[in-house]
Amino acid sequence: MERKELDEIISLLRERYPDGDRCGLRFDSAIQLLVSTILSAQCTDVRVNKVTPVLFAKYPDAASLAAADISDLEDTIRSCGLYHSKAANIKKCAQSILDDFNGNVPDNLDDMVKLAGTGRKTANLVMGEWYKEPAYVIDTHVKRIWHLIGISESTTPEAIERDLRKLIPPDDEKASDALALSHLLITHGRNTCVAGRPDCENCCIKEHCSSYTGTVKKSRTTKKKR
Repeated sequence: MERKELDEIISLLRERYPDGDRCGLRFDSAIQLLVSTILSAQCTDVRVNKVTPVLFAKYPDAASLAAADISDLEDTIRSCGLYHSKAANIKKCAQSILDDFNGNVPDNLDDMVKLAGTGRKTANLVMGEWYKEPAYVIDTHVKRIWHLIGISESTTPEAIERDLRKLIPPDDEKASDALALSHLLITHGRNTCVAGRPDCENCCIKEHCSSYTGTVKKSRTTKKKR
């Protein structure tokens, strides 16, 4: 796909979802964003936003999170699911921030991915939202829709990230569009291109989607044969 077409897709998605290019999580610091993103694994942003006000009132920073009683931490985040592993990762992550980074969430991708519970998706989100650096967030919605649209043939998050970096390089004057596109595709995946039941007819980018246009072309060919 050429950059011009990708820009058209971004423009159409922004028109359809005026607030869809923003992060849905609520946070007041880098550590709060990091923890919120860890909690969002297999959980909705809406649910996370209901849990974090209580969580951050108790544990507002890395020091308090590292010192948190694991049982209380688990109980506080229980409704987010996977609370045993998430609580353990949050405590370990906070302790590493204290021990290795002077209490500050690292401001580079290489160091951030070393933290417990922090993969490239989470690290990219924090880099983009908090540190305002070029960021390439590839979650399940982005991966699925990226493949359906046919932007590239890549199927793994790492390969998709590389493809997106080529289309929107970090030194591009509109590099922030990469993070915006990720948020827009996530919004689109939740509202229109829903896994297993996509509403293709009401999709604002269907004319740019190889899955849709291929199906239409195949359907027309079949009708002609009849």
